[in-house]
Amino acid sequence: MKQLGKRVWAYRAFYLMLLPGILYYILFRYLPMYGVIIAFKDYSILDGMLHSKWADPWYKYFEQFFHSPYFSQLLVNTFLISFYKLIFGIVPPILMALLLNECRHKWFKSIVQTLTYMPHFLSWVIIYGILLALLSQSSGLFNRWLEDLGFSSIPFLTSPDHFRAILVGSEIWKDLGWGAIIYLAAMTGIDPTLYEAARVDGSGRFRMIWHITLPGIRNVIVLLFILKLGQIMDAGFDQIYILYNIQVYAVADILDTWVFRTGLQQLNFSLGAAVGLFKSLIGLVLVLGSNQLAKKWGEGIW
Repeated sequence: MKQLGKRVWAYRAFYLMLLPGILYYILFRYLPMYGVIIAFKDYSILDGMLHSKWADPWYKYFEQFFHSPYFSQLLVNTFLISFYKLIFGIVPPILMALLLNECRHKWFKSIVQTLTYMPHFLSWVIIYGILLALLSQSSGLFNRWLEDLGFSSIPFLTSPDHFRAILVGSEIWKDLGWGAIIYLAAMTGIDPTLYEAARVDGSGRFRMIWHITLPGIRNVIVLLFILKLGQIMDAGFDQIYILYNIQVYAVADILDTWVFRTGLQQLNFSLGAAVGLFKSLIGLVLVLGSNQLAKKWGEGIW
């Protein structure tokens, strides 16, 4: 214990910098877990969490959700949208980072980085306005071009056939540059002597990327993949809530949007908490499972 105290004191500056992050997780991540008991109670705002009666049976709201006619549709929509975002969204940031890392003109690299980072700081309300200006069936720029070429306009934002592609494409565009930052940082940690040795052996840029750069950032790719897999039940509430409409509910309504309408707007807090706990348990299982799978390649995060 005495040795531990000496080590903490020796690195007190680092622990002090770590303190705000620890307090954040305690206050906003761990303490709110107490509210999970709402999922097992007939919660009433007037009675509060402590004095509300326990649900009978305890799984009452879980059973209510599982027997809901929307259960399968919500689950399929959430998984599919998250899966599309995961699969199609993991490669573009890596490609962007590789291209920026290979760029030899610093002024051009800075311009591209700035342009690709900017959309990340735009809210989905602004993104929706941009999409509306481009893809609206009545006044969108793309549909105007199609009509001028003699084709029929396409209802991009109101068609179930196109809406998921719009969701995935807009998120990839929004987070492309921001996602590349981590991979670029990882690439700076690769030993430059490896590239020098490869050049001496006559390797070209593509061979160096394949045999040096990508293996050098493999652990970062696996780490981010595991973290994203744990959030597969979070298909993006902000984006979908702003972009979707009643015409695309069949393909766009996810667990979070349904919980917002049912749990908050209709004041059924117990049902909303039950669905939230169900989501969290699935995410936990996916993170643990994917980490165990990654350990087989020596890339687990713990």
